[in-house]
Amino acid sequence: MAIPAASDDISVTHNRPDHRFETRVDGQLSVCEYRINGRQMEFTHTFVPSELRGRGIAEKLVRAALGTARDEGYAVVPSCSYVDAFIRRHVEYQPLLDRR
Repeated sequence: MAIPAASDDISVTHNRPDHRFETRVDGQLSVCEYRINGRQMEFTHTFVPSELRGRGIAEKLVRAALGTARDEGYAVVPSCSYVDAFIRRHVEYQPLLDRR
């Protein structure tokens, strides 16, 4: 039986050529995908394999992604339902939303 990864042990990489933030846990890829449109960073999809869910992987991916959007001056468009719900629950990220 695999030991669950603590979220502190998860290393997120920004894969710019593939427009996604990614991590591998237990050899399986999890991602938060985006596209750039001008000064907008639109988050389109977050995926964590079912057997890895509940370990904080999606949260770690989204925090890294939103941190990059903030650091690089992008307005966020949360087309992904997970990212949308995450931002609604974490008010510190709401100023990043594109209000157009």
